Amino acid sequence: MKDAKTRNIGLETAAPKTACTDRKCPYHGAIKVRGRIFTGTIKSDKMQNTAIVEWPVRRYNKKYERFELRRTRVKAHNPKCIDAKAGDTVRIGETRPLSKTKTFVIIERVKKAAEAA
Repeated sequence: MKDAKTRNIGLETAAPKTACTDRKCPYHGAIKVRGRIFTGTIKSDKMQNTAIVEWPVRRYNKKYERFELRRTRVKAHNPKCIDAKAGDTVRIGETRPLSKTKTFVIIERVKKAAEAA
């Protein structure tokens, strides 16, 4: 990166206050956010620059005529400038494949873990 300017990613989100040199950061790198946008909770941030984001899904069970709660879990890239931790509520956006299992990137931290409780 030549300069640490924050670029517009085309979404109404709060840009991070700190700069980073991550090539896979939507604000300071070369990644474009396109496709679906989800909001979920981080369940694990133990992997390097990766977080597991989870959100509940209601599914109708036809046999018992009731709804059941399931969950969707995806791996998302966690840029250094956002640095979300486990328990945080985040907004993620779809990108090109970043690795074998990562096709999402964290674009905004909505709530910190202490605020969410």
